[in-house]
Amino acid sequence: MEAVTIIEHSIYFLALLNPASKILFLTGYTPALSFKELFEMSWKSSLAALAMLLCFVFIGKFVLNVVFRVDIYSLKIVGGLVLFFIGWTAIRKGMFFQTDEHKVHESLSEVSIVPLAAPLIAGPGTITASISFAAEFGIPTCLSALGIALLLNFVLMLFSVEIGRLMKFLCMTGPLIRITGLIVATVSMQMMLSGVGEWLKSMP
Repeated sequence: MEAVTIIEHSIYFLALLNPASKILFLTGYTPALSFKELFEMSWKSSLAALAMLLCFVFIGKFVLNVVFRVDIYSLKIVGGLVLFFIGWTAIRKGMFFQTDEHKVHESLSEVSIVPLAAPLIAGPGTITASISFAAEFGIPTCLSALGIALLLNFVLMLFSVEIGRLMKFLCMTGPLIRITGLIVATVSMQMMLSGVGEWLKSMP
């Protein structure tokens, strides 16, 4: 049963990670990346994002509750709202970000951290899920699901050039972005509804 739960949460995390946005970012990078550069950006960004998310898994709930006096349901509502606008932008405009965000003069290490590691990997959705899942299902389950999702995302990033070419050849880039945006928006809406439900239960 626990294995099934981990798989379900891994799929949920993968939806929040939104590999399509990373594929589009890497395939649209100027100048074009060699496989060595792609590998470097992929592992650096994945490792940096993992470090950030681990902090939220272990101390996120404590920081929210004790330091900022914020409940988990508030984080779910706000995090879901931010994530919804990301998905809505993808549905409406057919893109997750402006292509002119890629700065040629920035080093690969800089781009690997911002914007790749954060906010494209460790974004509002994954941060919210990391904190709430650790509190609801336990740290071991959360870490297992998060690790699997990040590993799958890393593999997809490594082959982003090939995937991007295939999508372009099949004329599926636009539809894929909008379908992914719909999934992201749907997940974010569920996250907000869950937060509202918890808020209503907490009322006297």
